[in-house]
Amino acid sequence: MTKDVIALTPKMPDVWALMASLYAGGSDLDLSAAAEGAVVQLHGPGGRPLVSVESPVLVQVPGEAERLLGQAMEAPFWWTEARASTAVPEAERLAGVVCGRLNALLGGATWPPGAASTKVVDVSAVPSAGSGQPAVDVVTENAAVVLIDRPVVAMTSWLAEIMRTAAGSRRSLQIVTPRGVRLTPAARTTLARVPNRWVVQDPECGYYDGLSGAVLRWQNGAFSPALTENGTTAVAASFTRPARDAAGSPADGPHGGPADEDAPGRQLIVALRTVHRADEHLLLGGALEAAWKALTGTAPAGWGTAEPVNLPWAPRQLTDLARERAPEPSQLIVVGTPDRPAMATVRVTRTTKGVEEDAVLTIGYAAGEDPPLDRIEALADTLVREHGLRTMLTSVRAARADLTTAPRLEGPPIPYAFTLGPDDVHTIGLDHARRPPVQAPARHLGPTSRPALHYALGDGTDPASWERLQQLTAHLKSDHSRPSAPAQ
Repeated sequence: MTKDVIALTPKMPDVWALMASLYAGGSDLDLSAAAEGAVVQLHGPGGRPLVSVESPVLVQVPGEAERLLGQAMEAPFWWTEARASTAVPEAERLAGVVCGRLNALLGGATWPPGAASTKVVDVSAVPSAGSGQPAVDVVTENAAVVLIDRPVVAMTSWLAEIMRTAAGSRRSLQIVTPRGVRLTPAARTTLARVPNRWVVQDPECGYYDGLSGAVLRWQNGAFSPALTENGTTAVAASFTRPARDAAGSPADGPHGGPADEDAPGRQLIVALRTVHRADEHLLLGGALEAAWKALTGTAPAGWGTAEPVNLPWAPRQLTDLARERAPEPSQLIVVGTPDRPAMATVRVTRTTKGVEEDAVLTIGYAAGEDPPLDRIEALADTLVREHGLRTMLTSVRAARADLTTAPRLEGPPIPYAFTLGPDDVHTIGLDHARRPPVQAPARHLGPTSRPALHYALGDGTDPASWERLQQLTAHLKSDHSRPSAPAQ
């Protein structure tokens, strides 16, 4: 298992500050570089990796330390992360000294509070070297397993690197956490992809899947569902139990504290796809920015390739990065201002159609707040006219207003509306597309000569909207939806 300690400093940790901190365990420790120099590792006698220290990241986006750590820090600041192997008791104290010395030299704070120290740690006696770096706890033929204990699991750069390495070696990424840990939307998206898994420790059943509730067992070098006597998958009681236990007291939260306001809020989810011509005039992010402004009143605050999100919102820089990475796809994360929880995951892909942007924007609302559903149709019209919209699905879900996911049962998002862009309407045929065999009124959007269609599916609370959406998509994909060839 690893223990994370993070230094948040107002000044950049330069080479001398880092070296003074890294030798907190004495001159007997060895240093090595990993991840093309982005990570420095401290090794004890025998070569066992003790602590990995990430390159400092300048975070220029307000609210990121509070969102991910629950610890306020005014931006801009430098985020330096140290991960200690728990295979050596002294390693965690060594990580605390590394960060504590950075704070002593540069100011700022350390997470978790109280972890910082400036005393030299004696790590002269350590067990024989294990395999790999402290970031990965167990590697088998089938899985790369990482144990994490922090309030919120985010899609950090090191976790993204582990995911890429696991995928490249045909292994699943399996994150193991205590019950009180939560996932950011970006981490949830990653762990929801097969074969990845979120494994939650549970005193009642041992382990269960934090997204499906399936009881898990360690089998054939990976966590996999445990089957009951009749061959079905067992579901953990902790997954279906309300946030408050039977006695009415709050369920345990991270590190033994109370659960972090599991009172249900609502989330507005807008999944949109746009397609652009791949030319020198390309500028990505416009559709997402338009949606953000229409639904929150402000533009996105920042973007990046990992969490913490560190760069101020800049569509030109985002476009340049995607162009540099092409033809490989780009996975990006976008966040809003601290006063309104909002986050988007974006995938940019070069295809034969052009440059496709797939964005999923999620906005949180506390109990008693109403998502601005009355703005969705006007937003869809703007995206059709100005941003090359192909499809947009708007849904509402009863879930945490802070957008994080706890390892408990959540209801699925309820579809509210679906928009089909003009290109697909033209391909399918306007007459067919505007007459679905369900109660989903279609409204014309965009230019009358080449319209898009906007389908109302419900009010965001009616589960029957799922059936309407399925019937609508089946109708649009049916053979009759293709225009017949003209007679010869």
